[in-house]
Amino acid sequence: MTTAVGTQDLSLPVQIVNARVTYKNAPIHVLEKFTFKDVESSHKAFMDAGADECVILQTCNRVEVYAAAKSPDEAGVLRQWAQSAGLQDKDLASVEVEVGKDAVMHLMRLASGLDSLVVGEDQILGQVRRAFEFARANSYASANLAMIFDKALKVGSRVRTVTGINKGNVSIASVAVNLADEYFDDMKAKKVMLIGSGEGASLVAKALKKRGVDFMVTSRTYDRARSFSETVAGRPVPFDAALGMFQELDLIFVATTAPYFLITQERMEAAMKDRNGAVMIFDLSNPRTVDEKVATIHGVKLINMDQIAELVEKNVRSRMKEVNSAQKIIDDEMKSVDSMMKRLKAEPVVVSVFKSVDQIRERELKKALSMLASRSGPEQERIIEQLSYAIVEGVLSTPMNYLRKEIVAGGRESEELMKIVAKLFQYDDEKAQ
Repeated sequence: MTTAVGTQDLSLPVQIVNARVTYKNAPIHVLEKFTFKDVESSHKAFMDAGADECVILQTCNRVEVYAAAKSPDEAGVLRQWAQSAGLQDKDLASVEVEVGKDAVMHLMRLASGLDSLVVGEDQILGQVRRAFEFARANSYASANLAMIFDKALKVGSRVRTVTGINKGNVSIASVAVNLADEYFDDMKAKKVMLIGSGEGASLVAKALKKRGVDFMVTSRTYDRARSFSETVAGRPVPFDAALGMFQELDLIFVATTAPYFLITQERMEAAMKDRNGAVMIFDLSNPRTVDEKVATIHGVKLINMDQIAELVEKNVRSRMKEVNSAQKIIDDEMKSVDSMMKRLKAEPVVVSVFKSVDQIRERELKKALSMLASRSGPEQERIIEQLSYAIVEGVLSTPMNYLRKEIVAGGRESEELMKIVAKLFQYDDEKAQ
């Protein structure tokens, strides 16, 4: 378990703890062990275990818990995680824990796409938003986590608007479909087939579906093609029938693990004999399942994995150049967050002081009005009451504003000042809750 505490403390009425397991320190099969099967009951369990607020974020690449508490118990968060997810103590070695400013900085970087497997990816921003909105809607997250998550979501949006961190496709499937879309005047009007039913084929199918392209899908067994079409997209076609349809197709994506060529030179030569238009083929298989000689046939445009990988790498390099710009935006926002949190810390004392003095004002006002009862009417009483408010405001505004400024400025002296003010006006942190 990796822990970062102490030096990164935030001036909050509560403290923020982030515990996480991600693709960086755990393979997928290990990551799955940390997921919460019942997210709602898991939120409740963390609250029952001492958290004042809680947000749970789960994606295919990470499981994270954000907890806010006055006196955060990091070990308690881990114990509750182990209990909720059915983990053993040895499993907790994969968990990273950060507190205070480090935890907030991580959330900012996460929402901005800097902590993702694919730098700058957009999906994580929506995942963070949905996790927070679920927690807020069910009263697991309130003022403190709301402020932090709202800030992180705004920063994530701003980073994507101001920088090029999310520009350019960085997945093989997205680049392939994008190239096909650029090649054809209207890809939706073309006859398209996807060969394969694995993860690579799934990514291609999702990219085609996103563009509204109707396509056929085939696999070596019809049941797999049918299951794929039901869960992802596409119209299933029997494998043997699909191999006999090449003369009808305009666009073919091949993403399989077959140990032999599915599309041979002979098969494509026969298919091209009786057609006028060109056909585009993407071989996204590893090893390749389209014979390279196919590229020599007139009217056939073949693009393989290596060519696409070069474009992907170029886009990745372009995104990486934007990381420093994105981090600068985050650093600037962290200063604003820190100031806001410091003001929050001073506010309970300020409110308590005004409340205490107002009780004195009300008591003395009643005495004065009682003494003037026979000589004053409603209008005179209203004027006297307004005078009492004005006196309180005039006396307290300057010192209380000064207290707020000192707390925002930070430093040991500001902490001592707030303690003195709290003591002078008998502010009780526990009773104020």
